[in-house]
Amino acid sequence: MNQSLPLLVLTRLEVQIMSFIKRALVPLSLLLLLLSPVILEAQTPPAPQVIVIRAGRLFDSEKGVFQPARTILVKGNLIESVGENIPVPAGARVIDLSRYTVLPGLVDAHTHLLYLEDPSAGLTTEGIKALTVEGTTLRALRGAARGRTFLNAGITTVRDLGNSGRFGDVALRTAINEGSVDGPRMYVSGPGLSPVGGQFPGLQSSYQQIAEEEYRIVRGAEDARLAVRENVNYGARVIKIYANNTPNPNYLSMDEMRAIVEEAKLLRIKVAAHATNDIAVRRAVEAGVDSIEHGYEIKDETLALMKQRGTALVPTDIDDFSLKRYAERSKQPPTSLQRFMENSRDRLRRAVAAGVTIVAGSDNYIDMGMPQGEAAKRVLFAYRESGMEPAQILQSATINAGRLFGDPRLGVIKPTAFADIIAVEGDPAQDFTALERVKFVMKNGKIYVNAP
Repeated sequence: MNQSLPLLVLTRLEVQIMSFIKRALVPLSLLLLLLSPVILEAQTPPAPQVIVIRAGRLFDSEKGVFQPARTILVKGNLIESVGENIPVPAGARVIDLSRYTVLPGLVDAHTHLLYLEDPSAGLTTEGIKALTVEGTTLRALRGAARGRTFLNAGITTVRDLGNSGRFGDVALRTAINEGSVDGPRMYVSGPGLSPVGGQFPGLQSSYQQIAEEEYRIVRGAEDARLAVRENVNYGARVIKIYANNTPNPNYLSMDEMRAIVEEAKLLRIKVAAHATNDIAVRRAVEAGVDSIEHGYEIKDETLALMKQRGTALVPTDIDDFSLKRYAERSKQPPTSLQRFMENSRDRLRRAVAAGVTIVAGSDNYIDMGMPQGEAAKRVLFAYRESGMEPAQILQSATINAGRLFGDPRLGVIKPTAFADIIAVEGDPAQDFTALERVKFVMKNGKIYVNAP
């Protein structure tokens, strides 16, 4: 009898609780019914912003020609339509750029946002300092500040190829993508895949771990495959390799490079090869890389092979203005680099004549005492001084880069493309210095620079 009493009490308590719940559910259900329109409205995302841009002239990067006045309709982060007399949707924001030449946002296919070198120092000294004194966190913060200067210069997308510690570039890209900081769209490589020693010649064996903080040292073909998987796992969307290891004399082996390319293709990732001399270029092309970075010394037969294989060249050249500025800051006579510049220009002219695809890339990691984005854009003037036509140069910094990256939304102003749009004052076809006068910058549908 005493044992059943607690059970009886518990049963009555349960009945009382259930009765209370039933009574409470009726008004609660009515409340939810009344609030449902408010809840649904709160869950419905706002309609994307619609912007209409009236362009005075428009660069058609696919055809390589300038078109007369056009209207561009932007919805959200994409271009919806381009035409001559597009009606303005109700509520759309209209931006009048009829005084300017409108272009796709520029692309720099070879940057190092997390690295900046004193002109009077060297790669080994400055590289080790960046690793041991700056550290990845400070480098990323400084990279964010540099990234904003690229936007201001009209460069809305970059391919960042290493020299960023252990995936500091991935962190910066994430911060930009989530809107924590302003910067260009980033395609990043993580640490470059390199022979022993990285780009630190003479580094003693007991300090090799320093090189391994900046580079992914590759030791054989299977390790090369693993390195690709590691970088992709940690966020890389392009693989950077050092076919030769300037200023180190080492080369990656053919087996290592072929393994890297094979693994990257499996993962649908492009491979960019640092290669400065003809031997390194030819070996990298034969291994199947997508682009040659620098390629300062290339024979005509190697250029013919690049054309045959569809391998792009990213000429990281220097213009006269930058040479003088570098000479002033490094206290070196300009004549010491004049021969190098002449050889680079000859190589570029031969590459263009051979039909090799040219993609613009600055590799401007030197502190020129000016905004880094503006310094990087000087590479386009170097191409002009080598004899490339303005339309060819603009294609190298727009559609050619988009094709190299494998993204048809980049480097074009047409429906479904990214709303990456800039405007410059003047006509670049007649006066290439118009590229110095950027008056409007939109990246991914967001305006960062707007002319008054």
